[in-house]
Amino acid sequence: MTQGLLYQNIANSIKQDILSGKYPVGSYLLTEVQLEKLYNVSKVTIRQAVQILADEGYVVKKSGKGTRIVSNRLLNKLSKAVSYSTILEKDHTLEKELVMFETVHLDKGDAAYESLGSIAHRLTRIYNLDGVPFIYFEHYFPHASINEDKALQEIKENSIYKWLSIHGYEVAGFSDSFDVIEAKEEVKKILNLKDSHILLRTRKSYDASGNVVELSYGHYNSKVKPYIVEYEI
Repeated sequence: MTQGLLYQNIANSIKQDILSGKYPVGSYLLTEVQLEKLYNVSKVTIRQAVQILADEGYVVKKSGKGTRIVSNRLLNKLSKAVSYSTILEKDHTLEKELVMFETVHLDKGDAAYESLGSIAHRLTRIYNLDGVPFIYFEHYFPHASINEDKALQEIKENSIYKWLSIHGYEVAGFSDSFDVIEAKEEVKKILNLKDSHILLRTRKSYDASGNVVELSYGHYNSKVKPYIVEYEI
């Protein structure tokens, strides 16, 4: 058995333990030394296996604390759909730009008010496809006492779902809806949009109790690239 297959097999073994509930969400993985002894492999092999789990969204490595199980129900378990970003990156260069993380006050007329109340955090992002502005995202999160500059840096270093898990929000499911709407002037400017209408994807991410922990609006300039969904069988 090659070293590469070995760490992948160990990652799969630990993943099954996570999915089966042996490692509950919020608990910590065995230490590197304990895993070395359990699987009779080197520290390097264990670190490679744990990195796979981190990349797939199951764990977060915390310096001085260990490796925490952050979810057993991220996108990898929720759906067989291949992420749109993954599809784009097959043949294109996709650059993700974080614009701002801020606290916003919502009025009853705002679409996010019903899900998150009168105050929330908002993250704005731009995806550039082969150097051309392609998607403009607005993400809304429940308001909490967090440092906004630190939050922006944490999201830059992790996925949004990992960042939510770090702050105690576990994503148990999500729903997507699509519509074609008249583009706001701000969106037209950001995406250099010539058409008056744009494709809007609204995503709501829920915790196990059904509370909305993330609400996002993705504005897609489908003239640059159509929205594609691929499923694994």
